[in-house]
Amino acid sequence: MKPSSVPRLVLASASPRRQSLLSEAGFEFTVHPSDIDERALEKPGMLPADLAMRLATAKAEAVAAQFPEDVVLAADTIVAFGDMFLGQPPDAGQARRMLRLLESTTHLVITAVVIFHQSVGHRATERVMSAVRMRSLTPDQIDRYVQTDLWRGKAGGYGIQDNDPFVERLTGCHTNIVGLPMTTTKRMLKDAGIIAKALA
Repeated sequence: MKPSSVPRLVLASASPRRQSLLSEAGFEFTVHPSDIDERALEKPGMLPADLAMRLATAKAEAVAAQFPEDVVLAADTIVAFGDMFLGQPPDAGQARRMLRLLESTTHLVITAVVIFHQSVGHRATERVMSAVRMRSLTPDQIDRYVQTDLWRGKAGGYGIQDNDPFVERLTGCHTNIVGLPMTTTKRMLKDAGIIAKALA
């Protein structure tokens, strides 16, 4: 790669929310999700923050091996309830159980952000945490939400961007709860030589 060339940004995620956040911020990028087995990376007793970083790093490594000349951005978002971690529910029953667990409580949303530019040896990792207080929910309200299918693909079984996300209060970065902390991500990308285009 010539020193003057500008590397591409490759997003190692199929998340439509991460893609939307990057696009809204003015970034141009290519999407290439990793195909790692996330469950194989979970270890008994692992803390949620450590698991998020382990998963994001594995995603970045897998995609960076295929695109060594490009800047690869990977992220993983986990909902932490104490030392328990909640990922994306695999089915409606699990989504319902997660919401029953979280209602009327405060939990943490943790996103690990990893950026690799393999050909120049650039590696950067950060974790961002936000606290979310969820209001009280009746079984009927949970059932109605689960029937909408809005829980699909969302850590903890809900999305802060939904019409009724059940959130009473949050502390920290809003976009972190969506799935990608943009203030942190923009700074990390700038350090890797990726600058957002000015939006019209």
